[in-house]
Amino acid sequence: MQPTILHMKYLITKTLFVTDLDGTLLRDDKPVSHFQAEKGIQPQLFAQKYLKPNKGGVKMQKTTEYVFRTRRARIAAALLFTACVLAFSKNCTAAEQSAEQSTDRQTEQPASQGQIFLYGEEHSSEKVLERELQLWTEYYHEDGMRDLFVELPYYTAEYLNLWMQAEDDAILDELYQDWTGTLSHSEEVKEFYRDIKDTCPDTVFHGTDVGHQYQTTGARYLKELKENGQEASAKYQLASEAIEQGTWYYQHSDGVYRENTMAENFIREYDALNGASIMGIYGSAHTNPEAMDYSTGTVPCMAGQLHARYGAAVVSENLSPLAKEIEALRKDCIEIAGKEYEALYFGKTDLSAIFPQYKCREFWRLEDAYEDFKNLESTGNVLPYDNYPMTVETGQVFVIDYTLANDMVVREYYRSDGTTWQGSLTTIQIVP
Repeated sequence: MQPTILHMKYLITKTLFVTDLDGTLLRDDKPVSHFQAEKGIQPQLFAQKYLKPNKGGVKMQKTTEYVFRTRRARIAAALLFTACVLAFSKNCTAAEQSAEQSTDRQTEQPASQGQIFLYGEEHSSEKVLERELQLWTEYYHEDGMRDLFVELPYYTAEYLNLWMQAEDDAILDELYQDWTGTLSHSEEVKEFYRDIKDTCPDTVFHGTDVGHQYQTTGARYLKELKENGQEASAKYQLASEAIEQGTWYYQHSDGVYRENTMAENFIREYDALNGASIMGIYGSAHTNPEAMDYSTGTVPCMAGQLHARYGAAVVSENLSPLAKEIEALRKDCIEIAGKEYEALYFGKTDLSAIFPQYKCREFWRLEDAYEDFKNLESTGNVLPYDNYPMTVETGQVFVIDYTLANDMVVREYYRSDGTTWQGSLTTIQIVP
């Protein structure tokens, strides 16, 4: 029996209010005419549909990520799935092999290959950072991993590597100052790096993002290399390239360029490790193998491009929900269509720094309301779970108030049906 493929069109308006590690906007509020989203069986979801979970091993989710309960189960399952893929590939016809060879270079896998464990985060969340430190400590001490990939420029990671060998925090303090105005400028982030230095002292950082802070961190790094006669070194070349990447990105606000460049930089760093397994920490916008870039929705995000090259070796888990485990601030009562509902209030988020036309938005969850709203017509707009300050589950209804710059308040209603958009769970806007 062939799987059913459902095609759903969404009109995207002001749905993705997301900023990245450097504080830049990942999607603006300009309408993107029509996105085509497909819901069906994808090759990388084969294991999720056909492999059964067991008590000690794999926990498959209905999302596009593989989530494994234990570190050893993650590695064992990934290696098992890779072996299955390789065994199947031997039965491919010569014609299929020829077609594969004509595809983009990113589909050509290295002869020796380890595992790539990607973790998507909500930047600067204390709970997420604690989990990331726990995971890295396990990989480091129990599996002998040493290479940690991070959403930082090449030269910033190189500074972190120098700091790991230093006796004081002078280098880290300079980086922290350079991060002013970004989500990295957080005491929790600074303490995260200190903990890594204390518990995993041989960690090697690999920065694969474009050149953020190129006028400060980047310029200082090149200056120091010059002073030490290293202008002809590979480090100087890679740092210069990162600065060029950052300059282009900020001059053109080109999110597609950044997503593609992050993938290219990652591949360069990873392939140089000759088959070592690594862990990577990136914003969740970049770690879903099924998602497209957040700026235009026209190219696969970084994880998708990595999956195209390395296949099942790429294992991804989204840690962002850990940051959303919060309690309601108060209980309100909201009347809709003549009926009063208990509404749990989860606070407001400031939008003014990203969208000057907005001040903020506030979130309520209506209790025991789904049955009354489940059949209401959708506008076609979507708001992914990542946008909410709290956890979202299927079968819930939300009220969101947007306060405009002129103090006008626009109220919108959303429902969670288990719908996905670009491989991520999303709520849909409804008309009460």
